[in-house]
Amino acid sequence: MSMIPIHYYCGKVKCNMESTTLKRDTTNINQLLDLEKRWFAVYTKYKCEKYVADHLSKKNIDVYLPLVSKTKRYIRKVKHYDVPLINCYVFVHINKSQYLPTLETEYVMKFLRQGKDLLAIPESEMDLLKRVAGDVDDVIPVSERQYQLGEPVEVTAGQLAGLKGKIVSKAGKKSFVVELDTIGFQFRINIDLKLLRPLENRICIS
Repeated sequence: MSMIPIHYYCGKVKCNMESTTLKRDTTNINQLLDLEKRWFAVYTKYKCEKYVADHLSKKNIDVYLPLVSKTKRYIRKVKHYDVPLINCYVFVHINKSQYLPTLETEYVMKFLRQGKDLLAIPESEMDLLKRVAGDVDDVIPVSERQYQLGEPVEVTAGQLAGLKGKIVSKAGKKSFVVELDTIGFQFRINIDLKLLRPLENRICIS
């Protein structure tokens, strides 16, 4: 089972972050409901993502921290370790009563906002995050094909099966890009082109 090398960079969606001041009116926070839980992105202090996720869990707050495996080779040893897929972000599944306990957690800096409103993340984008952070398994190659840059494609096998994106070029190699529209991040995934098929409608769907 091989890991997918993933490189990511910030997209074009511009979202404002709220400060950690706790003396605020929480009655008009859009997309945050009294009973139903929704996913939200929380901005953390640098290199404190695992600490924050652990302490949120201790408060019985549902939290997700997408991780990817990295390998460093030294002269006498090889070290494997997990790092956050997106630096300084963890994701919480909360309702209104859990808003302040989340914000009061040590090293939590801000909630992701759009304008003055908290920005709920769709389940589809959370599912994409979880799949991108996983492995490609049970690979079933399809026929080879020459793809054009910018061509919309779909993954046909493995844990990312059904994921849609487009072909991009980097360092002379072909790779695959998917996008999280809500939080404005794109993920560049190096993947065997045999695992892709073209989308017939020619419209890029991230």
